[in-house]
Amino acid sequence: MNAEDVGRIVLLTASHRVAPGLLSWPAWQALHAADRVLCAEPDNPQLPYLREAGVAVEHAVLDAQELVDACAGGRTVVLLTGGEGNRPLTDGLARLAGSGRVDMPDLELLPGSYDLPGARLLDLVQVMDRIRRECPWTSQKTHEGLAKYAVEEAYELVEAIEDGDREELREELGDVLLQVVFHARIAEEGRPEDGEEPFSVDDVAATIVEKLIHRHPHVFGDETAETAEDVREHWLRTKAVEKRRASVTDGVPVGQPGLALGAKLASRVRTAGLDVPLPAGEGVGYELLALAVRAERDGVDPEAALRAAGRAYRDAIRAVEGVG
Repeated sequence: MNAEDVGRIVLLTASHRVAPGLLSWPAWQALHAADRVLCAEPDNPQLPYLREAGVAVEHAVLDAQELVDACAGGRTVVLLTGGEGNRPLTDGLARLAGSGRVDMPDLELLPGSYDLPGARLLDLVQVMDRIRRECPWTSQKTHEGLAKYAVEEAYELVEAIEDGDREELREELGDVLLQVVFHARIAEEGRPEDGEEPFSVDDVAATIVEKLIHRHPHVFGDETAETAEDVREHWLRTKAVEKRRASVTDGVPVGQPGLALGAKLASRVRTAGLDVPLPAGEGVGYELLALAVRAERDGVDPEAALRAAGRAYRDAIRAVEGVG
């Protein structure tokens, strides 16, 4: 049989994370040039747009042999599949090709659209929306009830970073991201009558995008920054204008770990050029505060330093216990 007689199969995939109808130019060319365009899914979101563009689409569920037969006489058949493809069909085609008993058409996998970076975040938003509606536990959660989990997940992320565990890092980043999406989903249900203005995860993203652009005029504006210190100065100036704080202590959460609190206050004092003596007092609290201030002055994160010492102490305990 001549190569021209075996025909051609085009498996056309399209990402469900891209708006239907936004297909690549090679995809449109293949669709218009095909002898037949088939789709097994009657509710495929691409169908209305293909038909509007004058592409005749047949609803047909074919197995591998039937698809090969449809290409007889050199015909080109385009099969529109979901974003993940059609695994049973491709496996069947592979078996036919491996049998050596069938003159196989040319086979092309043609992506009609590609996921953009961050596209899987859309999946997360959709999954979160569904479990918020359908899961008895998730549907009852509030911002207040979830607050402790945000703290726990943040600490687990820090631990993964300090351990240098890449797999754990990826998982913990996901857990932290879940907290953001979860809180944003709850916020959509805000009740204006109770003074709760609803907002969505898109509003959250828009807010941080606007903030990042505003705080990076050397990237998105006309200012220049040659060094990291230049960037830091831009950042501090911009934040000062945005916040218009009455005190350098404004915006410092006192509920954070004690050493971090002491270091943060010391950083604010040093940056503002203030001369503030440490409070006089006796006891371990004042001693720890003095250590935190000294650490900040020396460029050391006191919380990280104490955790490192704590890990060494933990390892020493295990060694005494004979625990590996």
